[in-house]
Amino acid sequence: MLIASLIGLAAVTAPPAESSAIFAAAGFVRRGAEWRTADCAGMEGSYSPGSLDEYRDLNGDGRPEAVVSESSAMCYGMTETHFWLLSKQATGAWKLIHSETAVPEFLATKGAGGWPDLELGGPGFCFPVMRWNGKQYRPHRNEYEGKPCRP
Repeated sequence: MLIASLIGLAAVTAPPAESSAIFAAAGFVRRGAEWRTADCAGMEGSYSPGSLDEYRDLNGDGRPEAVVSESSAMCYGMTETHFWLLSKQATGAWKLIHSETAVPEFLATKGAGGWPDLELGGPGFCFPVMRWNGKQYRPHRNEYEGKPCRP
């Protein structure tokens, strides 16, 4: 919900069994009503537990992808957010595609297999854009407000 609230969107929902599988595949553990990573398990204060921020087909393959995030300045520094991008496989299992300390933004430009380019936001004015090469997201360019820039 952190990323959704930052950009003014409502929280995303998925069927409960799917949510559990998504968080587990991202390495989260359920503690009471919250999903937490081991890195931030004991955090309080500015901590926001795991939230499901995206649940939709990002690459046009007919299966959903999911983005989960966790927030804490103590865990993730000035960016305060770490995200995990997962994809539902043909087997029904969830696979971790990319994970990074950043605020993700999916762009209209695309890499291999229809995967959208991924801007890694955070503090600053020139952000890395990652492109899917068929196996992983790799650095592709830097941009700010849709224009090329140099970090």
